[in-house]
Amino acid sequence: MASPMRSLLVDLERYVQSFRVFLERSTEHQSMQEFVERHLPDVIASIGNGKSTINVLSVGGGAGEMDLQILSKIRARYPGATINNDVIEPSADQISKYKERVAQASNLENIKFTWHKETANEYESRMNAEKKTKKWDFIHMIQMLYYVKDIPATIRYFHSLLDSQAKLLIILVSGKSGWETLWKKYGPSFPLEDLCTYVSSGDLPRMLDSAGLKYQLYELPSHMDITCCISEGDKDGELLLDFLTETLDFAKTAPPELKQQVMEELRKPGCSEIRDGKVFFNSSMGVILVEP
Repeated sequence: MASPMRSLLVDLERYVQSFRVFLERSTEHQSMQEFVERHLPDVIASIGNGKSTINVLSVGGGAGEMDLQILSKIRARYPGATINNDVIEPSADQISKYKERVAQASNLENIKFTWHKETANEYESRMNAEKKTKKWDFIHMIQMLYYVKDIPATIRYFHSLLDSQAKLLIILVSGKSGWETLWKKYGPSFPLEDLCTYVSSGDLPRMLDSAGLKYQLYELPSHMDITCCISEGDKDGELLLDFLTETLDFAKTAPPELKQQVMEELRKPGCSEIRDGKVFFNSSMGVILVEP
């Protein structure tokens, strides 16, 4: 009998809901903000040297939270330059929220925004069809490589768009995180349906080495309070379980044995740490900085 489990990505509204619960309960954005504050100024130190216009490409920009922080650092480093910021994002809802964020923000003078409602693969296909090869000074792909058909080919394509002083920034879940433990063990049981591929920063060196690319790798510690997942019937807990397993209504549609195994795995040291009666999932990330 076919499993009733379906990929979370077949319901974008629920995906966005589960993602918001994830952000509320994890330190992901705080960890990324710390990276932007402490390390990004060095990363972008030479991308705009001698340029009056700096071209930035955000691949999977979401609702723009991190994008605007990145742009503020670029603007601070190159105060006289015009910044062209193009955003590739398939979700109309996320683009709408991004535009609202831009409308409410100050200090965005000299920054021009262009949104492309499409996936990274669709963008690549369109650019190839239009025979366009625009060069970029900074490209970032934050938590989005899970959703492309061919990860090495996607990295090679966007790397080929880098200008001579440019940088490609990739952020993914860490190969040392709870995600790695959970997905390596149970990923084959989850209904990915070609919409999502499990990949971590631990997988990237092999891909980058085989493509002959130069890169640096950093760890970004992060954790997430998943105590609500352990409580039967907790609405936020169910949304978070959906996000962890990329499965729509995992708590209701997963076979009982699989559900029990996953719930037990989430409590184990390979995935989480128990402190003061709460369960904290290791959601650390890997940052990969690729040279032109």
